[in-house]
Amino acid sequence: QVQLVESGGGLVQPGGSLRLSCAASGSIFRLNAMGWYRQAPGKERDLVAVINSDGSTSYAGSVKGRFTISRDNAKNTVYLQMNSLKPEDTAVYYCNRPIATMSSYWGQGTQVTVSS
Repeated sequence: QVQLVESGGGLVQPGGSLRLSCAASGSIFRLNAMGWYRQAPGKERDLVAVINSDGSTSYAGSVKGRFTISRDNAKNTVYLQMNSLKPEDTAVYYCNRPIATMSSYWGQGTQVTVSS
């Protein structure tokens, strides 16, 4: 059964840090690249970080140098360490394969709010 469960979001002050987790079912996770997306109110869902099955990573320019994506293959889990958070990072964060579309299965996401 396909399943994606995101967690770890919350309210944090500018400059703070959060670590997001995504538990994925094996059918999605195994041998596949995985990514973190975010969607702010009134905006499209954007891909911000990708990790390939070999561990190589890539980032959107807006988060490069501040966010780090990682994976634990034994736990079918993907992480997103977010540092130096800014108010513009406020969004609902989702994980999925980088080839996912809006018609794909999505989890419930986790809300990140950066505010003083």
